[in-house]
Amino acid sequence: MNDAQEPGPEPADTPPLAGAPSEPAPEPVAEQPEQPEQPEQPAEDSPADGTAADGSPWAPPAPGTGRAQPEPTRPLADELFAPSLLPPVAAPGAVPPSAHDLTVRRPRGTGPAGWMWPLVAALALLVGLGGGLLGALVYDKVIDDDTPDGVGYTAGGLAGVDLEELPPLEEPGSVAAVAQAVLPSTVQIVAEYGGEATGATGSGWVMDNDGHIVTNNHVVAEAAKDDGPIVVIDHDRNRYDATVIGRSPVYDLAILYVEDHDSFTAATLGRSAKLRVGEPVVAIGSPLGLNDTVTSGIVSFLQRPVSTGSSSDAASYINAVQTDAAINPGNSGGPLLNMQGEVVGVNSAIATAGGGSIDSEAGNIGVGFAIPVEQVRVTADQILKTGKAQYPVIGAQVQTGETVGGDGAELEEIVAGSPAQDAGLRAGDLITQVNGVRVDGGIALIVAIRVYQPGQTIEFTVERGEDEMTVEITLDGEEG
Repeated sequence: MNDAQEPGPEPADTPPLAGAPSEPAPEPVAEQPEQPEQPEQPAEDSPADGTAADGSPWAPPAPGTGRAQPEPTRPLADELFAPSLLPPVAAPGAVPPSAHDLTVRRPRGTGPAGWMWPLVAALALLVGLGGGLLGALVYDKVIDDDTPDGVGYTAGGLAGVDLEELPPLEEPGSVAAVAQAVLPSTVQIVAEYGGEATGATGSGWVMDNDGHIVTNNHVVAEAAKDDGPIVVIDHDRNRYDATVIGRSPVYDLAILYVEDHDSFTAATLGRSAKLRVGEPVVAIGSPLGLNDTVTSGIVSFLQRPVSTGSSSDAASYINAVQTDAAINPGNSGGPLLNMQGEVVGVNSAIATAGGGSIDSEAGNIGVGFAIPVEQVRVTADQILKTGKAQYPVIGAQVQTGETVGGDGAELEEIVAGSPAQDAGLRAGDLITQVNGVRVDGGIALIVAIRVYQPGQTIEFTVERGEDEMTVEITLDGEEG
């Protein structure tokens, strides 16, 4: 995953990309009769109807006359929007609004002071910048099955650690009850970034009674690469040195180990498969460096295919739990909880609309995404056993720049000797279903495949010309 710092904001006079609606010119305003002078009023936000008191179109105050103007936003062309997150079609005759960026971003770490946040990783949706990027389903099995030497590993995986089996609350409770039960299991993570020991912060939670912490890979990726310091801060503000025992850029998960863990309180792993849309959930973390922050909301959608990353090398594909619980920069890695206090997901990404450029930090708009806890179980089990994580591959490339309402995922290329070739798949085949579940594009296909494990056999429904067929394919695996 590319953890390089992103470039600064673009200048205000950057021309819009092709296809983006232009800002409509304001209509002339009739001359108004002189009014008696009124006492000076403090600067206010835009009125609800978008007009000033004199009837003219509202605009932000000029520099030095009121509140600071928002950072200019570079408009994005329609093909850059996530298919599931496109803005609604305007009614006939409606004046189109100015274009805003709509970018899925990981809630990145916060700096130690000044409310300035280093950019841990770029998180634009991988929808084919220019329409041509391919999502990789590459054939190359490199996993090592030997358990590494050193502390934090166990040949039994999750079966070899002390997990909490019972939920913190016997019955679904209030947000306050969930917070009281799980706050002791939630931690803040401070990691090296950009050469600074405290360059990035995020969140995490205690997975078991053996000192293992779950967080997002992007919170600790640079520290892990540079062998930099990572510090875990518990609910009582005690600080502990931590090490990364394994991480998965593909699933955006990392497992940390703290040797001095006797005072930790383990969380309980639940099941996101039991969630229902509309069910209340709670998120806990350290947004903007504010530790032990509790927010609540509902499950907005289940199994939402989301791709995060600005290139195929930095892409994580999430079969996400979507929630409107407030998630902000610094929440990364924190738990999403059901109302019995069980962890059902790992808060990982947010969608942002307007309010800043694609390179700027942005906050919650009520569209957050969490990695399902079932994926945590699988990845943690692999890391505890081998120090590495695997993901399934078929040995093909698939186009990921589709528009809304796609009919399926078209295979672009088949790798020689791969499972895809062995199954008889060809370039140009359109995959419409995986094990009976419809897929409407390349991202959906990749996410559908990655909920399974290497070695499993799954069934594709394939359209080839006028013909439809079913094809069985056995998944191979790659480290990542």
